[in-house]
Amino acid sequence: MTHLNEGDPAPDFSLALDDGSTVRAADLLGKPAVLFFYPKDDSGGCTDENQEFSALAPEFAKRGARLIGVSPDTVESHKKFRSKRALVLPLGSDPERQTIEAFGLWQMKKLYGREFMGLVRTSFIIDQNGRIARIIRATRIKGHAAKMLEALDEVIAGEVGA
Repeated sequence: MTHLNEGDPAPDFSLALDDGSTVRAADLLGKPAVLFFYPKDDSGGCTDENQEFSALAPEFAKRGARLIGVSPDTVESHKKFRSKRALVLPLGSDPERQTIEAFGLWQMKKLYGREFMGLVRTSFIIDQNGRIARIIRATRIKGHAAKMLEALDEVIAGEVGA
């Protein structure tokens, strides 16, 4: 398992997006990016999280940040999910879990006494230089998108002050 820390270079990655394009780590250079990793399209918590990020997408855009949701679902699943829930942000597909594992998020989880491998819901802010500025685990889904926006403001303020 990969252990990333704030200040580390973001892992190299390539994700197919639900609009038919591809995003790579290098495409994010020059402006901040927020990647939020979630387990499954159209499940309760994941729907809530995506809708909150979608509602705040204009605020992330005002700050010049690229916002991308990532899950192990297929591009087709993402298209249906985005359409059904009227989401406005791009969704990255990682069915082989290459990006998820590069970010260290495929881990042993425990639920109701049962252990299984799964995605640990976590969000990353990558600064304009391609370094991880923040790693925030989504321990509570409600309000997580707003928490990420607040963290983005802190990162941007730090870059301006630097």
